[in-house]
Amino acid sequence: MRQNIGNHVAIWASAIVLILLNTSCFGSEPDGCEADIETVTLQVDDPAQFFFQPTDSIQIVFSTDSVITFAVRGDADVSALSPVLTLSPGATVSPASGTTHDFSQGPVTYTVTSQDGHWQRHYRVNVVPTMVVVADTLCYNFEHYELEPSTMRYYMWHNTLPDGTLGNDWATANAGYRISMGSALPEEYPTTPLVEGYDGAAVCLTTRDTGPFGRMANKRLAAGNMFLGTFDIRIAMSDHLHATRFGLPFTSHPARFTGYYTYEPGPTVQDFYGNPIEGRVDSADVYAVFYRNHDAEGNEVVLYGDDVLSSNQIVAIANLGYYKPTTTWTAWDAEFVYQGTIDEQLLANRGYSLAIVFSSSRRGGDFVGAIGSRLCVDKVQLICTHEE
Repeated sequence: MRQNIGNHVAIWASAIVLILLNTSCFGSEPDGCEADIETVTLQVDDPAQFFFQPTDSIQIVFSTDSVITFAVRGDADVSALSPVLTLSPGATVSPASGTTHDFSQGPVTYTVTSQDGHWQRHYRVNVVPTMVVVADTLCYNFEHYELEPSTMRYYMWHNTLPDGTLGNDWATANAGYRISMGSALPEEYPTTPLVEGYDGAAVCLTTRDTGPFGRMANKRLAAGNMFLGTFDIRIAMSDHLHATRFGLPFTSHPARFTGYYTYEPGPTVQDFYGNPIEGRVDSADVYAVFYRNHDAEGNEVVLYGDDVLSSNQIVAIANLGYYKPTTTWTAWDAEFVYQGTIDEQLLANRGYSLAIVFSSSRRGGDFVGAIGSRLCVDKVQLICTHEE
């Protein structure tokens, strides 16, 4: 079903994780070794004048995150703030939770030590006064990538922020594939860099075999994926559809979604049980979704794998639907089709989010696709309009 299209970004990772939890091949993690920040909260006297939205005062920290950023109003005073941290059980942190810092001087580094004292993680917390910038075109290139620092097993990407610094807006489910295929080299993961793309580096998404554990549970493939948002492997273990959080705050009127791609479908489309489907050719998925990120009661809304294309919070979608196979770089240009109007005040207060999703197999959420299907994307742009 169409509502399952987004699931490919999340389902396979959680399924393999659950299998591994019930096997003896991977030893269970000893108690007391976690050294994680789980949430960070900023408490201020006047939240309405400090944050764009009341829910911006708390950040949920995902297991692969090491940089935590609060975007606050441009005139907010960030010179004396006391972040409150919740940690994994038994862990300690330096400087202490609740300590006051001057964030106008830059990020503060926190060191978390596990209960057993053998493990440490370092986090940087930023509080960034943010002006709402109206831009006609936003460019997403894939020049900035590195091996994920804590494991050095798979790649992650950074986007360029308006001030020239690097952000962490792009996410993948590579962390889940590491658990199912721990012996894989970085270049063998579903999402990898392509050094020579359309112009400079590009990103390459490949549908991969999930190995013996995948076959045991009929979760036989992992579609390569990349999206604006976050992925948390801990949530994937218990609630796979909510392991992916699609979208980030967006303050412009998206009009068109463009870029360049190549797509080579794998040789054989297989069904859920691994049987070949005669006459079927795999297809890619490339789309963008613009949606309201709070409901009528003010509760935060995030789109997940089960509603990224069906939520009643959606205002507009850009999706060509079919991306024909091609080995040469080919342009796409999809117009945002609006199914609602934009509230300008809400837009200025970061009340809308944008999700962009790429996948090498459209039905990957049903574990249907062709191993070897390969989608490469480069020079993605969002062409926007704005109110005068």
